[in-house]
Amino acid sequence: MPSKRSARVAIGALILIVLSLVLGGGALQRVNAVADSQYEDLRLFTDVLALIQRNYVEKPENKELVYGAIKGMLETLDPHSSFMTPEVYREMQVETRGEFSGLGIEITTRDDRIVVVTPIEDTPAFKAGILAGDQIIRIDGKSTKGMSLPDAVKLMRGPRGSAVKITVAREGADEPIDFTITRATIAVKSVKAKLLEPGLGYIRLTQFQERTADDLASALERFDKEQIKGLILDLRNNPGGLLDQAVKVADFWIDSGLIVYTDGRIENQRMEFRATRDVAKRDYNIIVLVNEGSASASEIVAGALQDTGRAVVVGTQTFGKGSVQTIIPLSDGSALRLTTARYFTPKGRSIQAKGITPDIVVEAGTVVARNGADRGVIRERDLERHFRGEDETEAKDAPAKAPQSRTRGREASDDKASDVQFTLGEPGKDLQLDRAIDMLKSWQVFQTLGTRRGTMAQQQPAAK
Repeated sequence: MPSKRSARVAIGALILIVLSLVLGGGALQRVNAVADSQYEDLRLFTDVLALIQRNYVEKPENKELVYGAIKGMLETLDPHSSFMTPEVYREMQVETRGEFSGLGIEITTRDDRIVVVTPIEDTPAFKAGILAGDQIIRIDGKSTKGMSLPDAVKLMRGPRGSAVKITVAREGADEPIDFTITRATIAVKSVKAKLLEPGLGYIRLTQFQERTADDLASALERFDKEQIKGLILDLRNNPGGLLDQAVKVADFWIDSGLIVYTDGRIENQRMEFRATRDVAKRDYNIIVLVNEGSASASEIVAGALQDTGRAVVVGTQTFGKGSVQTIIPLSDGSALRLTTARYFTPKGRSIQAKGITPDIVVEAGTVVARNGADRGVIRERDLERHFRGEDETEAKDAPAKAPQSRTRGREASDDKASDVQFTLGEPGKDLQLDRAIDMLKSWQVFQTLGTRRGTMAQQQPAAK
């Protein structure tokens, strides 16, 4: 059992650690004094630490106690703030570069459970049949009840070639479903581009990573050579990523003005991101495809192109994550992921807990529902402790409706649904994409017709 002197030394060290978090580093606002009430709270905290050190049945590790306390502090905030151990922080840095070893799913927490936001395309989880909305109830037999996101990620990550057993509860399934999935190196290609037909380009962004804007530039240069007249930008099931990459992506098509701005409690969290003049602009027609899996950086791009009148947004209501997380490294190699600001579209819209409402709503229908896009939909407003958005009560009671038309995709009958194969980004197998192609062609026809009418009017002889 530790002596009173060693306990006092540990308590003093912990106070310094906690105060350093309160005072912050260069990234956070410095304060010159801590209120008396805060000292009282810290004394309570250190009293509890001393009691644990003195009386717990086994001698605890001080670092584990400190980590647990910090983790608990972050878990009282919004669902996107968290504490990352040095190991988790290193994995996060690797992931933003687009390559890691694991299953390939984006997860969140809901009702103390781990829930799949979306499986990443072409990954082991995607191929095994994991769906958006699946509730992961066990990982290798270990219950996920009350498990934190970093802990769940740690269990699912592992050496390439090793297997992990995932048990999920799925809406409509009578019993939990077991999946044994072999981990692989997840090299996520964030930009997928192809010509759908002459003059019509298609780009799918799966995430916003360090190289997304560079890879997109290469794809657009190829399309420039093809002299495309229309583009479909597919952001469906894109969970977001790096803010600077979202700004650079939108900048390819926005001539001038705001792309997004952020607003937080302190001055350095209030920033504006504007279109630049050093990017070659393209003036062809654009349709942006979104759905409930489009979140964060995806919503920044969709909202910017929509507000500036640069594109028509088609699909279903997006996820609604309108907050900015700042990564703050700590002295021992760990880090905080801390929500520091909200972001707003060029017209000042906050999408927090609401999302982007498409200009034209196109629902995918039951064919897509079987593949997870509509099953057990999870949005920001469903997460515990989320920031309340503007008019959130109204949004919950009456979902926003698009101001234009509403189209429902073809539906498969129950007895034949299992035979239908939905393939994202494949014409004829992707209902929302098929509708977007029709819209883009119609758009081009009407523009051509308008040009002809203008030319004919100019050629009419003046009345005498």
